[in-house]
Amino acid sequence: MSVLMNRRRLMQASSSALMIGALTPTTGRAWASSNELRVAVGGGDWGKANVQAYVKPFEAETGIKVTAITDDSTLALLELMVTTKNVTVDVMDLSANSTRVASAKGQLEPIDYSIYKKDELDGIVDFAKEPFGVGALIYANVMVYNTQKFPPGKPRPTSWAEFWDVDKFPGVRVLQSGQRGSEGSWEEALLADGMPANAVYPMDIDRVFRSLDRVKPHIRKWWTVGSEIQQIMHDKSADLVNAFDGRAGLLIDQGAPLEINRKQSKLIWDYWTIPKGSPNAANAQKFVEFATRADRQAAFAQLIAYGPTNRNAFKLIPENVARKLASHPDYLATSIPMNAKWYAEVGAGGLSNAERLRQRWNEWVLL
Repeated sequence: MSVLMNRRRLMQASSSALMIGALTPTTGRAWASSNELRVAVGGGDWGKANVQAYVKPFEAETGIKVTAITDDSTLALLELMVTTKNVTVDVMDLSANSTRVASAKGQLEPIDYSIYKKDELDGIVDFAKEPFGVGALIYANVMVYNTQKFPPGKPRPTSWAEFWDVDKFPGVRVLQSGQRGSEGSWEEALLADGMPANAVYPMDIDRVFRSLDRVKPHIRKWWTVGSEIQQIMHDKSADLVNAFDGRAGLLIDQGAPLEINRKQSKLIWDYWTIPKGSPNAANAQKFVEFATRADRQAAFAQLIAYGPTNRNAFKLIPENVARKLASHPDYLATSIPMNAKWYAEVGAGGLSNAERLRQRWNEWVLL
C-alpha cells in the first residue's frame, strides 16, 4: 500500500469477492503447491518495498516461488476464504485490531515461533508478538505543528495537555474522528486530562468524552482518513494536528513547514498473519519468520518510512533514516502502544469497547 494511502482498509466485501474470484483456479479446487506461496503485499510504494525487502530475497534464499498480490488485506476477504474453505492467499498483513477480531473467530493459523532464532525473536518488541500474528511494521499517530505558526525559539506544545491549552497555544486545531471506534483521539484526550501514560488502559470512556468536550469548540475539523489529514497539512489549513507520522514525514521531506513532536505518540502496528487452512502454511511460516529478521526489516525501513518491529534492525539503519521511524528506541520510551486487546474486549452489553466508542462518538459529535 502506498504511503499516501490510509493505513486502514477501505475495501468492501464486494471487492474482496472479486479478488478471491480472480485468485481461484478454474477447477474450483484450493490452490496449493509445495514450492509456492501467495503473499498479499499491498499496492503502491508499500507493496514495492515488501517485494524488494522480503519477496525477492526470500525466493533467492529458499527457492520458493512467491506470487505477490498487490491488493490490501481485509477482514472481509479473510472471512470469505476461511468460511468457504477456499484459501487462496497464504500470508496477509492485518492491522492489530483486525488480527484480534480474526483470531477470536478462529480464522488465523498460530504463528510457529519455534522456527525463529533466539536473538531475532528476542529483538521483536513484546507488544508485536501475538499467538496469531507477528509484527510487520510500526507507525504512529503523532502531534504535528506548523513551524510558521510556532517557529523555532518560540513556545511550542510538547504534550497533549498543551495541545488542549488554547489560551497558551492559540491556533487552528484538527483531530482524528472517532467514527470507526477503534480509531480516534481517545488516548490523546486522556493524556490531555492528566492521565499518566501507563494508566491509559483500560480507558475511562466517560473521562475521554469529558476531555473532548473541552477541546471540541476549538476543533475546525475531525479528519477520517490519512489522505485527508495529509491534504490539510499540505494546505496549511491547521496549525496543530494529530496525524500519521508517515504522512507528516513525507511532507517534511518535500519542504513543508512542519515539525513532529514524538512525545506521547500513539504506536500502531500491523501483523503478518496466515489465514486458517492455508494450503501452503509451512511455507507461509517460513516467509513470516524471514520478514521479521533484523536485516530484512532494516532493508524495508530504508525503502519506506515504517518502523521495524525487530529492534535489532536499528543496528543496521543509518541514524538519519532511523530518526524518521516510529519505533526508534528513543521514541519507544515516550510512546504509548495502542492496546488492541482492550479495543476488542466485549462487555456486559455485548458490545466491544471499540463499538462502545463508536456508538458514543456518533451521539456526541452531533451535540
